[in-house]
Amino acid sequence: MQLSTLLKPEMIKLDLTASNKEMVLKEMVGVLYQGGKIKSEDNFYDKVLAREAETTTGMGRGIAIPHGKSDEVKELSLALGICKEGMDFKSIDGQPVYIIFMVADFAGTSPEYLKLLSKISFLVRKDEFREALLTAETSQSALDIIKRYE
Repeated sequence: MQLSTLLKPEMIKLDLTASNKEMVLKEMVGVLYQGGKIKSEDNFYDKVLAREAETTTGMGRGIAIPHGKSDEVKELSLALGICKEGMDFKSIDGQPVYIIFMVADFAGTSPEYLKLLSKISFLVRKDEFREALLTAETSQSALDIIKRYE
């Protein structure tokens, strides 16, 4: 599973402006909606919030991987957001989050969904990968960085 096959420049937002976790999740859901990946912004946002209420998807090292499954999703999708200021995401390490990969999939069993989450988790463990993403100046350069590290 390659992130670059799912992630297109229009699904990358390098200047997230939200100041708290709920608003950044809303902003990321908006990226998926504007990209035509979900049918309803509000309904998918509710799914993401419900998932987040179970346990944080802030996995540490400045990374969050919020995700959700819903009938609102048209196909397995991925969006990337960068918050250069960092934000409190209630991460497991208590540190701010700078990089957010949001995964959306249709309801039901999907081995590709799990493979995608696994691939993201593997890549973000690399310090140089995270540092490179934070220096990306355009959506295309962020995508090129991902392709280089895959």
